[in-house]
Amino acid sequence: MGSALRKSKAVRQAPDGGPERREPAEAAQKVQEGQREVTTETSHPVGFVQEKKTGHHEETLKTNTEGKAQKPLEMNSHTPVPRSYDYDLIIIGGGSGGLAAAKEAAKYEKKVLVLDFVKPTPLGNSWGLGGTCVNVGCIPKKLMHQAALLGQALQDARKFGWQFTEEVNHSWMTMTESVQNYIGSLNWGYRVALREKSVTYENAYGEFVGPHTVKATNRRGVEKLYTAERFLIATGERPRYLGIPGDREYCISSDDLFSLPYCPGKTLVVGASYVALECAGFLAGLGLDVTVMVRSILLRGFDQDIANKIGEYMEEHGVKFIREFVPIKVEQIEEGTPGILKVTAKSATGNEIIEAEYNTVLLAIGRDSCTRNIGLDKVGVKINEKTGKVPVNDEEQTNVPYIYAVGDILQGKLELTPVAIQAGRLLVRRLYAGATSKCDYVNVPTTVFTPLEYGACGYSEEAAMEKFGEENIEVYHSHFWPLEWTVPSRDNNKCYAKIICNIQDNERVIGFHVLGPNAGEVTQGFAAAMKCGMTKEQLDNTIGIHPVCAEVFTTLSVTKRSGESTLQAGC
Repeated sequence: MGSALRKSKAVRQAPDGGPERREPAEAAQKVQEGQREVTTETSHPVGFVQEKKTGHHEETLKTNTEGKAQKPLEMNSHTPVPRSYDYDLIIIGGGSGGLAAAKEAAKYEKKVLVLDFVKPTPLGNSWGLGGTCVNVGCIPKKLMHQAALLGQALQDARKFGWQFTEEVNHSWMTMTESVQNYIGSLNWGYRVALREKSVTYENAYGEFVGPHTVKATNRRGVEKLYTAERFLIATGERPRYLGIPGDREYCISSDDLFSLPYCPGKTLVVGASYVALECAGFLAGLGLDVTVMVRSILLRGFDQDIANKIGEYMEEHGVKFIREFVPIKVEQIEEGTPGILKVTAKSATGNEIIEAEYNTVLLAIGRDSCTRNIGLDKVGVKINEKTGKVPVNDEEQTNVPYIYAVGDILQGKLELTPVAIQAGRLLVRRLYAGATSKCDYVNVPTTVFTPLEYGACGYSEEAAMEKFGEENIEVYHSHFWPLEWTVPSRDNNKCYAKIICNIQDNERVIGFHVLGPNAGEVTQGFAAAMKCGMTKEQLDNTIGIHPVCAEVFTTLSVTKRSGESTLQAGC
């Protein structure tokens, strides 16, 4: 998640509160220089095909130029294709799924090319190899979430006997520089790993121009044509904009936030996605004034019982919510780092108009698949015209037999980094190693890193009722109070545990949900148990570890159907 930062105009110094004060322009330049050092193109050899004139590229180029067809070869009973190719596999997209597939294919001595190009955000930010998760997603998000947790830990520490009298402040720039330096090291590490495995990498925009052929355009506008026997699309998604006056000019997205060269100040977060709530949560945890504007419900697609508990917790911890409103205009009142923006919003259910001023407006209203401008129409790959998603079969194969896809762009699949990695690796093993295993998209665990973390695996309560019928599921649940929170006397009966069981299948656990600290660590182990068919009886027969949060799942006894209280008096 390294980012080349745009220098902003230092009209007004925003309060940072940190021990080391520096002008925003100077700070931005320092982050920029650090990122260039680890992510920019170098002159050292990365196996560019054209430099060695290998892989029959001249013949391919000549054919395209003169319009002459090479002698075809029947392959796998599909359309006749050229007799030879520059590569065995060309991967468009250097994110988690694409890189995993590239390195896996290299194990089988296949000739692989990875094309990766990040189009700058409207504010001019870009980043290095590694995709969304590494550069502008999971990695910086979790690190900044940790920064907020450390702030809470400092407050708790006094009750545990730690004595410190000096005022505690947070430096946005120190945090951002540290995070970006780590991300830069990851960018570099990925490039080194590809080179060591003899995978060719080009920082170039890939698009199909004909059967088995892509055009790669680098940032200097230089174009090259490459052919391959097979292709893998792993282009991922980018944040969506509202399409209102001022959104692209003055608002930021998660693509900008993690490398923002100044403290964002008073912030409006637009959206109710996990990205919106995670960002709002850690910004508030750092001491900022944060408001979330929600059009309808929180965390659509997640268990709504849990989603509402997250919203309540965040409100109790200082995050303000404006519900059922959508922005219709963003204006800049004052330039600066940050400046002042006026947001005009309209009721989603009526005609009421409200106006308010903020330093920063963060849009987190969803993401769009990067599939519409890569020439898929030229090779006949079908996409969902409304969403841009790519339909594939259970082997990640598109309707064009030699083109495959993995990751967030897949229609009806989970948008999770580990899913893309698993699908990419298994696909390559099927193609080149005779394997038959397919990616299992069922019972995939995930975690939302809101201030109170939410881990989940399997069905939400709503989805389970819809699929199996309310009469056929049993929901066991309980609130709990982490022992670590008892001494500071905070947040009793805010953590929550719930399992959803299929009565018709020996009360097999089909949904697992936990709201509390370290939710991801807790969920990971239970996800493995669910893969093995864990039942409620097996949970009951498991001896818990005392005193830990996960212990609650071995003692669940209250059902929702009973209506009994789940509140706890102690740990």
